[in-house]
Amino acid sequence: MAQATTFSQQFLGEAVEILNRLDTAIIDRAVTILADTRRRKGRLFILGVGGSAANASHAVNDFRKIAGLEAYAPTDNVAELTARTNDEGWAGVFESWLRVSRLRAEDTILIFSVGGGNLEKQVSPNLVAALQFAKQAGSGIIGIVGRDGGFTATVADACVLIPTVNPVHVTPHAEAFQAVVWHLMVSHPDLKVCETKWESVR
Repeated sequence: MAQATTFSQQFLGEAVEILNRLDTAIIDRAVTILADTRRRKGRLFILGVGGSAANASHAVNDFRKIAGLEAYAPTDNVAELTARTNDEGWAGVFESWLRVSRLRAEDTILIFSVGGGNLEKQVSPNLVAALQFAKQAGSGIIGIVGRDGGFTATVADACVLIPTVNPVHVTPHAEAFQAVVWHLMVSHPDLKVCETKWESVR
C-alpha cells in the first residue's frame, strides 16, 4: 500500500516542479538588462506590495552589495509611503515616487508581484501606474511574477513567470521563488562583483 503524501511532501513537490519549469532564457535576458543598466550608470527601482515589498527590501541590499548596482525600493521609506497614500491615494504612490526620483531611460524597474497588477480587478493598481510611467520614460522593465503575469507581463522587457502548479499555493510559491530568482541573478557571473561573506570564509 502506497504511503500517503503529507502536506510538506506535497508543498515541496510543487516547489520542485516550479524549479523544473522556470524559463532560464528569460532569467538570462533579465540579467543582461540589469548588467546593461549598471554599465550605463542607470538605477534599479524594485517595486512590490505586501510580502513582495519585504522581498524588495532584501533584494535592494543584494543588488547593491553583491552586484554593485544602485538600487532602491520606495516601500523602504514608510513615512513617504504613508504620506503619499494618505494625501494622494494608494494607486499613485509608486508613480509619484518615481517622478520625484526623475526616472529616466537609463533606469530599470523590477516588479515583484503575485499577480503582476490588474486595473480591471483593482489589484495592485499602483504597480500598473508605475509601469505606465516607466514606459513613458523609456525605462527597462523586468518582472518576477506569478499567475498569468498580469499587466507586468504585457509591458516587461523580460518577465519571469513563476508557474502555477497548484492554484491554492500561488501566493507562497510566487513570493518564495522571487527570492530564488533574484538570488540567482545577483550570483550570476555577468552581475556578481563582490564575494558573499560565507563563501569568502575558508
